[in-house]
Amino acid sequence: MAPHPDPAWLDLQYNNRARIPEHPQIFERWARDSAAARRSLAPELDVRYGEGPNEILDVFAPTRGGAPVMVYVHGGWWRSLDKSDHSFVAPPFVAAGAMVVVPNYALCPTVTIEQITLQMVKALAWTYRNAPRFGGDPRRIAAVGHSAGGHLVAMLLCCRWREVAADLPPVLLRRALAISGLFDLEPVRRTPFLKSDLRLSIASARRLSPAKLPAPSEGQLMAVAGAQESEEFLRQNTLIQQAWGPRAVPVCESVEGVHHLDILYALVDSSTRLHRLSLQQLGLA
Repeated sequence: MAPHPDPAWLDLQYNNRARIPEHPQIFERWARDSAAARRSLAPELDVRYGEGPNEILDVFAPTRGGAPVMVYVHGGWWRSLDKSDHSFVAPPFVAAGAMVVVPNYALCPTVTIEQITLQMVKALAWTYRNAPRFGGDPRRIAAVGHSAGGHLVAMLLCCRWREVAADLPPVLLRRALAISGLFDLEPVRRTPFLKSDLRLSIASARRLSPAKLPAPSEGQLMAVAGAQESEEFLRQNTLIQQAWGPRAVPVCESVEGVHHLDILYALVDSSTRLHRLSLQQLGLA
């Protein structure tokens, strides 16, 4: 389905806080569970991956060396939320044998989505260079992102790493999982409740849309959304497989019984297919 031209319709489609009245309680649960995760795992907090605004990350060390590394990129429309809201993602993956890195980034409108994308490139480069000192294997990095974070991990799969720095491998990131991701920013550009903060132009929306970019030659993306999400989020999810093809996007699914926010409970629930897919991306399935 093509993006609807009516701005009010776009607001209805993309404003998940309006669609999910219980979102304050969900965010409170995330914060509570995240505080508990930090108490139990004692991560190294606020490690600098760069000198720019909000260029800090948290490292949850693995239980043994040589572990695969999961970089979790939070959502919030590139303009809200914080890594500290998402520590709750780490415990089941540390228990499964992974190292978990949760980066922050600066938020719109102070910065642009393009600048945020480059911050995540910096965070991945830091992870590659520093994973061994925390017990992680830099050759086994996978990225998981939710919502705007899903957009960012898809962009990272397209990065030309050798052009970032000579010490980076040609393909630093081979596996990513986008949960309720955004791959076509043109309708987002025209969505009233977002446009003043995101400040996307026609050109920047195209340049920053993964679905408009060539499929990564080696990396693979899994794309998953909640079955109870809006038509537009479901369209975005299927669009990336249509654009990149089944080789680059071998999994494109919806998760029954969940919406845009509670899908993260499925991510951390070891009994779900979504959790198993994330372990598969880490080589831990």
